[in-house]
Amino acid sequence: MSKPELYVSIVVGPNCDIESIALRSVLESFGARVTFHLIGRPNDLIDVLSGQDLDQKLDYLILNFHGDEGRFIMPELGEEVYELNEPRGVFFSSQEVLQYCQLHGVKVIASGCSLGEKQLASAFLESGCHSYLGPDDYIDGNANLMFLISFMYEIIAHGKTQQEAYEIAKAIDTETSMYQLYFS
Repeated sequence: MSKPELYVSIVVGPNCDIESIALRSVLESFGARVTFHLIGRPNDLIDVLSGQDLDQKLDYLILNFHGDEGRFIMPELGEEVYELNEPRGVFFSSQEVLQYCQLHGVKVIASGCSLGEKQLASAFLESGCHSYLGPDDYIDGNANLMFLISFMYEIIAHGKTQQEAYEIAKAIDTETSMYQLYFS
């Protein structure tokens, strides 16, 4: 196998599997090596955000979740199912990101509704991320997928910088224009 064009990890939140599988297929056809992380509980996400469950070689971490008011929507678990000291509830917010995230130098894309809000982006950047990209409002699911495909296509196929690819993908329509790019 030849060297991959890009190394991408896709973290799949609840009810985001179809879009994630489509994105994985497209990225692999572009020549990327893609790792999948299925999230069934908060500790699964913590393992990724802490770096404990991430590949050594990583260009982009895509957090493909539904979002609400700048928070990740998590699987709903019964109280008896949670592990000791595991965050409870259906939301994972900027406070949990600040507590658990250790993604030094990683480029993060959060592709769910409102996950590009400034407070959440700031938490990721404070935790050491290189950059953070996400929609700051309630984006249409098809537009969300289109943005990601266009963004990655420009980086892989045309050698565009992250900023250049962002500008191209953001310009598709009013929905994709919801994406915001933050740098540390």
